[in-house]
Parts: sequence; structure tokens; C-alpha cells
Amino acid sequence: MLQYLLFFSFLNFFLSGIHGITFTIHNHCPYTIWPATLTSRGTPAITGLELPSQATTTLDVSPDWSGRIWARFVCSNTGTGFSCKSGDCTTGQILCNGLGGVPPTTLIEFTLSGDGNQDFYDISLVDGFNLPVLVTPQSYNCTTISCPVDINNLFCPPELSIYNTDGGVIGCKSACLAFNQPQYCCTGAFGSPDTCKPTLYSQIFKEHCPQAYTYAYDDKTSLVTCPSGGGYDVTFCP
Repeated sequence: MLQYLLFFSFLNFFLSGIHGITFTIHNHCPYTIWPATLTSRGTPAITGLELPSQATTTLDVSPDWSGRIWARFVCSNTGTGFSCKSGDCTTGQILCNGLGGVPPTTLIEFTLSGDGNQDFYDISLVDGFNLPVLVTPQSYNCTTISCPVDINNLFCPPELSIYNTDGGVIGCKSACLAFNQPQYCCTGAFGSPDTCKPTLYSQIFKEHCPQAYTYAYDDKTSLVTCPSGGGYDVTFCP
């Protein structure tokens, strides 16, 4: 049995190295979202797309891909171009063309085929939150991670909140983004793991999304690995 599993694990890795890795993106939100990617290593992926509620799409990347995935929402295409009130990449187009999202955004970060032939992945709220997310590896022996709670409308303090025109909260800033102070940004005298500790604000994120990065040195509970070669499901509003 072990030889059988090892053979098919190797076969899966070999074939994925030829054909690339697939992210399957699901939108379980009750509204349209516009997922986007930013590539830092490997072949650039599609940089933006429209995904209606309950729809699914796939995104193929190279086996050595590294980058981030996030979702934009409350978007419109007007005479001045395409823009989003949450997670916008400021190009005036649906495609982000190499630009990242304007925080606060819930980031899903991947480094595929990293050290030890491992994938490294995490959910980051270091710059804030805009949508709940679930990341499910397609390999049977890897860890599923999530930030499943709508922090925006349930738990975000007013001083961190980004409001839509209807009064609803569509983003929750990190304290670093909101106040730009060293104790919140892990800079200056607070620029090491020994001096930069969780704050009352980062603990709000951690309480409701314990598997997510909530400040710069939150590695112990937030970064996970998986043997390289398998794809991933990314579900917004799980």
C-alpha cells in the first residue's frame, strides 16, 4: 500500500511539473467578486477576473510559482474605468497588470516548490481583512487553513473600518495601516520578534481567524507546508 501511495504521489508531482499547478477558485459570497493575483516568482498568472456568486473558475500557474491571491468586491465599470471599493488594484481595468491590491485585503500567499520540495502557504491579515477565505490543498495529507468569519460587520472596531456608501463595512484595516505607529507595524524599536508582540487590535483578528497571520512575526501559528505537486482550492466566503 505504501509503495502504491508513493508511486502515485510521484506521478502527481511529475505530471504537475509538466502541466503546472491549478488553483480552483470558488465564490460562495452572495455577490460577484473579482479575484486577482500578483506574481513574485514563476510565470505570471492571470491578473484579474470576474466571478459571479456561486461560480467557480480555475487558474493555472507554473510549478515554481510564488505570489498572492486576493478578491475585490463592490466594483463597477464607469466612464472613468473599472474600480473597486475593496481590494482595488488601481489600474482602471479588470486586469491588475502587475499591481497588488489596495489594503485592507485578505491575502492568500503561496510559494510553490520551495525549500525541501515543499509548498509554503498562509492567509495574511497583516494589512487587514476584506473577505473570509478557505484554502484546501488537493493533496490528501496537507493542512486546510481558513479565515472563515466576516470580521467586517461583526467585529471590526470603528477606527479600523472602511465603509461603503450604504454604511456597511467592506474592509477592516490593520492597526499598522490605520495608525502607522512602530508598535503596530513592527518597525524601529519594535522591529524584532522579541520586541514586537500582538496588540489588542491584532488579537481581534487572531481570535476569529487563529490560522491567519495577524502581525509581522506571527509565523508559529500561521505558515504551513505541503509536499509540492498538488493543486489548491481557494473559497471566498466559505
